[in-house]
Amino acid sequence: MDSNPINIKQQEAHDLPAICRLIEEAFASVQESDHREQFLVERLLSSPGFVPELSLTAWIKNELVGYILLTEIEILSKSGPVPSLSLAPLAVRPSFQRHGIGAALIEEAHKRAAELNYETVLILGHKDYYPRFGYKKAEDFGITFPFEVPPEFCMVKELTPGAASRAAGQVKYPKAFFDY
Repeated sequence: MDSNPINIKQQEAHDLPAICRLIEEAFASVQESDHREQFLVERLLSSPGFVPELSLTAWIKNELVGYILLTEIEILSKSGPVPSLSLAPLAVRPSFQRHGIGAALIEEAHKRAAELNYETVLILGHKDYYPRFGYKKAEDFGITFPFEVPPEFCMVKELTPGAASRAAGQVKYPKAFFDY
């Protein structure tokens, strides 16, 4: 892997079929998956919350090996709607997992999101994986999700210190997250 560096770049329109195949492959053996993540991505890419700069692909040589998407959502705080981002999905081709590709995608997505002045990123994700990137339980900041999920899977990453506490409230996902 060291001799073949990871190249992360913004997704291009012609990448979509390969991204969908990668997502299917990455989630095929994930028990918690509904195996429809590729359809979610297709919907999110044409939704009002789509931020092109936050749809990132990872390549080794000419092979697509990973993908991450951050989509704009809102937190309905007492002082009004607060823009945030949802990380969904993060996918790495199974034969390339555990080689730092997911970590590289997350770190680059966080960097680009901060450059775009987003202050928080929310995720429903693996309780043992995402904390290494600074994700903490959302409930500890007064952030609640609009569905029943154990709180250890509902997390927030502060891109700006103190932003999660200021955004305390109910997460509001756009319609595209729920359309099937």
